[in-house]
Amino acid sequence: MNKPNILILYSDQHNARVMGCAGDKQAITPNLDRLADEGVRFSRAITQNPICTPSRMCLMSGQYVHNFGYYGLMGPAPHNLPNLFAHFRQAGYRTGMAGKTHTPSGWLGPHCDDLADGYGFEQEYLPGLSHLLEGLQGLSLNEYATDLAQAGLLQDRDDKILQEWYEQKRGHASGQGLDARPSRLPAHWSFEAWTARKVSGFIEKSQAAGQPFCYWMTLPRPHQTYAPAREYWDLYQTDELALPPNAEDPMLDRHPAARRLQKSFQTSQDWMIFEPKTFAAARRRVLHGYYANVTQMDAAIGEVLATLDTLKIRDNTIVVYLSDHGEFAGEHGMIEKAPGIGFRCVTQIPLIFSWPGQLPQGKTCDELAESIDVFPTLCRLAGIGQPDWIDGQDLTATLHEGLPVHEVAVTEHALTKTIHTKRWKLTQYLPELCDGQDFGELYDHEADPWELHNLYFDPEHQTVVRDLQQKLYAWLVRTTRPVTVHTKPAFADGEHENTWDDPGPLLARDGKASKEALTNLLQLSYLNYL
Repeated sequence: MNKPNILILYSDQHNARVMGCAGDKQAITPNLDRLADEGVRFSRAITQNPICTPSRMCLMSGQYVHNFGYYGLMGPAPHNLPNLFAHFRQAGYRTGMAGKTHTPSGWLGPHCDDLADGYGFEQEYLPGLSHLLEGLQGLSLNEYATDLAQAGLLQDRDDKILQEWYEQKRGHASGQGLDARPSRLPAHWSFEAWTARKVSGFIEKSQAAGQPFCYWMTLPRPHQTYAPAREYWDLYQTDELALPPNAEDPMLDRHPAARRLQKSFQTSQDWMIFEPKTFAAARRRVLHGYYANVTQMDAAIGEVLATLDTLKIRDNTIVVYLSDHGEFAGEHGMIEKAPGIGFRCVTQIPLIFSWPGQLPQGKTCDELAESIDVFPTLCRLAGIGQPDWIDGQDLTATLHEGLPVHEVAVTEHALTKTIHTKRWKLTQYLPELCDGQDFGELYDHEADPWELHNLYFDPEHQTVVRDLQQKLYAWLVRTTRPVTVHTKPAFADGEHENTWDDPGPLLARDGKASKEALTNLLQLSYLNYL
């Protein structure tokens, strides 16, 4: 059998419930629904980080954030961090990416045979280069801006920032704008449609060359701006969209930072652009824009799937759909995604694997999965070796037989961690972030799927809190890759003499403290070195 093609379909900020296949009767997502019908949808997939760049780096490296250390939205290229493209290229694949990459410039690009950068993230950003911020479009050194300019439409580009917001705030310092309206661009020239054309063109060239491809289609929506093309905006009616059941959550027992931001959204008009400037009206406009953004993104995915069908290569193409993180989408009386690490609607992501004839079809899996699992799973499905520097788990047994590979899944920020089991979710905060007090958030997703009741301080749930705290500690120890570990020459492993900074027998081959390695450690009576 020829090597299968690999197509990673990726969106930005997609709330996992906003899909028809996930039970949302309002969402118009025929192409994602088709993928789910032709594959396996995970109902408990978890992102490793609640913002763009770190979560994307987790996907493309297969590693946890604490092992590569990037928690922000930009930074120098981590040239010592391996990536998926380099690995699949070495295995004979043509590689590429198109759209909103949002990874450190220079990390993935050199390993791509094709690159269509629509945001300028592949242009190295350094302090002092603010002269590259050219008016409304920001960093304009990208292929999408060039194509729009040639079509005479650059002034109408509104996926980066709303023109009204830029004029109101006199620049980019206040972000993209959170209010919603139809785009000034026709649907054919939306960022999503442009990206779909780039991806389809690459697929056609790869097919003509007779070489398997590994491609990352990465779209900016449904992340703001909430400015979908008119034809998608008109599919929904603002006043007819139902708010989620937790839309009026008072959040009395939430972290103070979340409560402050909720109050700001609900009482301030500073984030609003259009009339009426009331929270009730504005949040419905945003929800309208968000749902239409989802449908616009779904349509672009449909264009690429149609290319696979036309070329008759769908059955030899592994398609994966996921997002970097979620979004409130009307939940908890909030807009956008921050501060989202304590909210299920942000930490949970959509995840679908589809490969007709090779994977089950129409299956929903309720086992835990993490975004770092995509890399090793693709390796196994494609029949190429899985590198030992991957932290993720191979999900093939889960896909075929529903077997679990995770007891817990973790979303992490530099200062905060959230641990998930199939039933529970615990977010543990540092006392320094809570006026010196012990504070956390515990939710029972069986009894309280919309996270309305924080059980962290409930006396009847203290055993659950302590158990999850211990599991979180054990997870962090087991998954961290030390650079050096204090060992002793007396414990040589038979292949080489250990030095004082060689992990030696303490760690597994992949450099982590696996359960087997820790058992070996106990057998060596090495407790006095812990």
